[in-house]
Amino acid sequence: MRQGVEWALHSCVNLAWAGGPVPASRLAELYALPAAYLNKQLQSLVRAGLLISVSGPQGGFRLSRSPSTISLLDVVVALEGPEDAFRCTRILRNGPGGDPDLDYRDHCAVSLSMRRAELAWRHELAARSLADIAADVERTNPEAPQRVRDALLPGPS
Repeated sequence: MRQGVEWALHSCVNLAWAGGPVPASRLAELYALPAAYLNKQLQSLVRAGLLISVSGPQGGFRLSRSPSTISLLDVVVALEGPEDAFRCTRILRNGPGGDPDLDYRDHCAVSLSMRRAELAWRHELAARSLADIAADVERTNPEAPQRVRDALLPGPS
């Protein structure tokens, strides 16, 4: 999984706390990330319907809906695509005793094990929302939401 997934997940939790649009450059500053690359990840989340891009001087990105309705899997799929992480290429067809007509994806112990692991991983990601992650952070670090808001949102003029 690319590092953009980690960056996007942290950014989404921060957007949940911010309560308003935040420019990609400000989100990038929080963790010393390259703003252009983070912006690219955030634009992918906009295309997936997870974020909204707001134009204008007070613009930036914000969540498109409640953090409790955006799963970690939603973010991963938006950035990495829906394909399985493990792709069986059926090399057993060419091995000793291999059958070139058999679909080894359904018979290979390696392929079946990897598919079970993939399903468990996806199930866990689908069961956890951005709100769950934010709540976990707040339990151990109750000041985190306010610190993020103070860092991201402009103060009174």
